[in-house]
Amino acid sequence: MTITFITGANKGLGRETARRLVELGHTVLVGARDPERGAEAAAALGARFVLIDVTDDASVAAAAADVAEHEGRIDVLVNNAGVHGPAGDPSTLSGADALGVFAVNLAGVVRTTTAFLPLLRRSTDPVIVNVSSGMGSLAYTHDPSRAESKVVAPLYTASKAALTMLTTQYAKALPEIRINAADPGYTATDLNGHSGPQTVTEGTDAIVGLATEGPRAGSGRFVDRVGEIAWT
Repeated sequence: MTITFITGANKGLGRETARRLVELGHTVLVGARDPERGAEAAAALGARFVLIDVTDDASVAAAAADVAEHEGRIDVLVNNAGVHGPAGDPSTLSGADALGVFAVNLAGVVRTTTAFLPLLRRSTDPVIVNVSSGMGSLAYTHDPSRAESKVVAPLYTASKAALTMLTTQYAKALPEIRINAADPGYTATDLNGHSGPQTVTEGTDAIVGLATEGPRAGSGRFVDRVGEIAWT
């Protein structure tokens, strides 16, 4: 039985990923910082709720300890929790704004990955999926034919660019674990006011694909719902 832990899984892409993986036979652990919403999502999906705030060391450590006690390992870690931050004119951005976005989108991934590595190393086929974005791609955000080029979201885009680079570094340093990044594409979620043209199911195609592919699949890749894409 594949055991999968998903952060930010009480709504949006995280919840839909959890739903689909439960249907595929995974034992899914719904990680969320809101206890009521997390518990509701887990009950509705047939999963188990684990309280986690990826910005808090103690909360992440407690979540890992909870999983160690109950499941003993995980096979797949999906680092999905993310925030958008301010959009538009960056003239009034503050350091606090930047730290708030990076605390979730980058430091949260580092914090959670470090805490869950011992549990992943108990798996025969450990996998990490980092939910990144084409918004962090230099090529996409400079291509006038793509939706990514029309959006100004300085901190979100910078944090996702950093996350894709972080993914390649982890993949190089930890060859025993398959570590890849997923670009969901422009999907209708709370993050963008449900303005995206893709359904939440379409938006989870790349995440689910990376979470379920075989052990011979490569590491250090950036994948969308169509296939592998360039890191630039």
